[in-house]
Amino acid sequence: MSRFAIVASCFNKLIVDPLVSGAQHTLLKAGIPEQNIEFIWVPGALEIPITAQRLSRLKRFDAIVCLGAVIKGNTDHYEHVCREVYRGMTRVSLDSNLPITAGVLTVETIQQALERAGGTAGNAGSNAAQAAFDLVQILDKLGAAA
Repeated sequence: MSRFAIVASCFNKLIVDPLVSGAQHTLLKAGIPEQNIEFIWVPGALEIPITAQRLSRLKRFDAIVCLGAVIKGNTDHYEHVCREVYRGMTRVSLDSNLPITAGVLTVETIQQALERAGGTAGNAGSNAAQAAFDLVQILDKLGAAA
């Protein structure tokens, strides 16, 4: 049975909590037992890639779901954080040959974040978990990596 890690940012927890719930619900609904889902909370979005990298090296998980919320402020810090978080997650996934899916919201307002955390635009956590589940199945069918 597949094992999943959910790495979630504590920053903007009001937004991230529903993403985590959505991801967990989706994996449970897909038939993943609760004991095969591990939660790791990190301080902020920038800590997600290094944590995903460490988890990938443990060889305990079939996929890692990354969740967080980066909301634009008055400085260019937002652009740097968004770029580096996504670049880091992509690099770890490609380097480790492990599905690492992104439910890290990058939005301009809290309202946009709420809409994507179970509101009118769905739940990005659920979407990221579904993508992770699907990728595990797809990569399994493709066979072992060279």
